[in-house]
Amino acid sequence: MSRLARNKKKKRGWKVFTVLLLMIVAAGGYFAYQYQAGVDMADPVKAKQKEEDIEFNGVKSLDDKINVLLLGVDARPDEEKSRTDSIMVAQYDPKEGTAKVISVMRDIYTEIPGYKNYKLNTAFYLGGPDLLRETLKNDFDLDIEYYALIDFKGFEKVVDALAPEGIEIDVEKQMSANIGVSLEPGLQRLNGQELLGYARFRKDAEADFGRVRRQQQVINAMKDQLLSANGVLKLPKMLGTVQPYIQTNLKGADLLGLMKSLALKQPETVETLTVPVENSYTNERYDGIGLALDIDFEQNTEAIQAFLDGEPASVQTGTTAE
Repeated sequence: MSRLARNKKKKRGWKVFTVLLLMIVAAGGYFAYQYQAGVDMADPVKAKQKEEDIEFNGVKSLDDKINVLLLGVDARPDEEKSRTDSIMVAQYDPKEGTAKVISVMRDIYTEIPGYKNYKLNTAFYLGGPDLLRETLKNDFDLDIEYYALIDFKGFEKVVDALAPEGIEIDVEKQMSANIGVSLEPGLQRLNGQELLGYARFRKDAEADFGRVRRQQQVINAMKDQLLSANGVLKLPKMLGTVQPYIQTNLKGADLLGLMKSLALKQPETVETLTVPVENSYTNERYDGIGLALDIDFEQNTEAIQAFLDGEPASVQTGTTAE
């Protein structure tokens, strides 16, 4: 190859590199600008009310996967403390681009560190997300680095910001009891308030297990909307807008980086696991507590580790891939 040809090849290489660099810088600038625009649009009163200093002694996973404790909180203005309406552990593997969610039933009867035995969601009531993290570590040997709290109003805001025309859901039956809305069967688009009601419904034969199944369905539907071309463009501004409604120890830059990684990797599905798994629990009644789930912790710990290690669904009962 002549010197002239080599020089031309080098110049083409530098041009490609320069174009790619400019695209990366432009994308980063767009994300930052849109995020700040969303922050500027956020509810200033809610932003001032938001608590910033929540103790959370998170432990980083040894395999560099990102584990986040996701908590849906039933925050009521007349109560100082809240209980968790839903408890999930989400895991994202940035290397493989895979996303998984473990839904942990709130009525599991367990020992809460520093207290006696209660239902699992009482750990949050007694000691916030860190005591719940510690309880999950003791019960299932889960290392969790981050947490994210979202109340009902925040969930509605997230849905409406992400999908102004609603999220498509196939509602399997008529639903209205204790959810604040009335839903009819059939494929339809649900706004934030309606989708929250759908995810909270439990007045049927499946009870809490049906509620958890619907929550997992909602997560996958929102993932599809989020990772659509339109959703990715809205993502930075949406994060800024809903920021006052979410409490987390994930910094804004880290959260944006995580969302950008998800958008680039485009996981096909969010794999889900419900704990306790099938044939690992009984319903028992306890004095002062009522009906709770008495579970086999060893069996469920093994199922969780198999799920996170990527073993086939047949190995862990209670696993689905929507």
